[in-house]
Amino acid sequence: MKTWKATLLLGMAATTMGLVALNTNGTSAQAADSVVNNYINSSNLQHAPITSSIWNGFPKNAYRNGVGKPEGVVVHETANPNSTIYNEIAYMKNNYQNAFVHSFVDASKIINIANTNYLAWGSGYYGNQRFVQFEQVEVHSKAAFASEINNAAYYTAAILKQYNLKPNDAAYDGKGTVWSHEAVSKYLGGTDHADPKAYYASAGRTYFGQAYTFAMFYQLVKQRYNELVPSTEIPAVDNSSSSSVVSSSSSSATTPAPDTDSSTATTTVKPAVTYHKGNGNDWATLSNTYRKYRAYNHVKGSQYTAKNLGWNYGSYVGRKVYLDNRGVKKSGSTWYRIRYSKSKHAKRYWVYSKALQFAKVSYTTDLDQTNTVKSTSKAPLRNHVLSSSYLSKNTGSVTDLAGQNVTVNAKAVKVQAGKTTVWYRIKDNNKTYWVYQSALQ
Repeated sequence: MKTWKATLLLGMAATTMGLVALNTNGTSAQAADSVVNNYINSSNLQHAPITSSIWNGFPKNAYRNGVGKPEGVVVHETANPNSTIYNEIAYMKNNYQNAFVHSFVDASKIINIANTNYLAWGSGYYGNQRFVQFEQVEVHSKAAFASEINNAAYYTAAILKQYNLKPNDAAYDGKGTVWSHEAVSKYLGGTDHADPKAYYASAGRTYFGQAYTFAMFYQLVKQRYNELVPSTEIPAVDNSSSSSVVSSSSSSATTPAPDTDSSTATTTVKPAVTYHKGNGNDWATLSNTYRKYRAYNHVKGSQYTAKNLGWNYGSYVGRKVYLDNRGVKKSGSTWYRIRYSKSKHAKRYWVYSKALQFAKVSYTTDLDQTNTVKSTSKAPLRNHVLSSSYLSKNTGSVTDLAGQNVTVNAKAVKVQAGKTTVWYRIKDNNKTYWVYQSALQ
């Protein structure tokens, strides 16, 4: 467990207890191309679902703006190389009078133990009254570190979405929604911890040959956020509102996208599912573990009654399937609607993401250059790279931009079926699109 040194601030109640430890004046490294992030993206790592295990023994005190009104997320790590997520949780419950956080993350689990509508005691008086906070347990392998980082980024993004906050790295000016403990120490005070800086740097160098930085982590948070909320951030690009959300907390929820072959909607309240439609031209293959999962007429656990349809008799590992819809459950699990032919009238099935093998896509997110759109190109403009795990749809034609100079701010290298293609994200009149490299001079 992390060695907590709590300081009771004069004139403050117990809820103002802050944590004191190592001091640093270092700033976040620039977000260079990250080997860890590229590994996560190219491996198509799936995040763990958020498991709720709320303990009612924690005190319930409002944030400075009120109950249910946090202003961002603070990222911690336990500084204990010899513990487990369950040991950390048990220790925190037994010592919550000194400190506690809302959730814990490791390579395979995200466990929420304290109600995020109320403040925690993990980052000093000023941080406590503002932010949701979580700890990362130290892990000890390449795969485990990548999975933990992916889980932590997803959890950060999920909290931002839950409270209608947009990603903004606080490392550079002390204003933002995504904070390291180091940034809290530097800009807000009341604590002098510097995590997760040392852990990130050490694990990154050990397992990937490159120190991992909080700036790199923030880039991954933006990616995960865009999977949940279509925006113009990397890598998701959606200039129109194409997704619909079914919310168990709203009586005016939009009816979701999945028109399927059978079944009638029930009135049972189920977890929310956010749907992202594609044009139906994206494809993937059945993974080597697809038989571990089932094919349904609806996303399992949605507001609809899901029936096991069984796999098509022509199914086999490596079989090409076409995709036209992606559903992200409130728990974080992702599902896809597939069909076995290009025909839009073919029978469709909903399957869990791990039943599919997607193209490997590596993103470079820090480009700043100008290119000219070819006057002869007729390529489509897309909101995502074709056949990435995000699914894509046509949002226009390159002919609309023929001969124009556009800003290029991201690059994607896709490998699928042994073929490598390069894509660029371009910006024109505050709108962003993904285009195939041949569209640019």
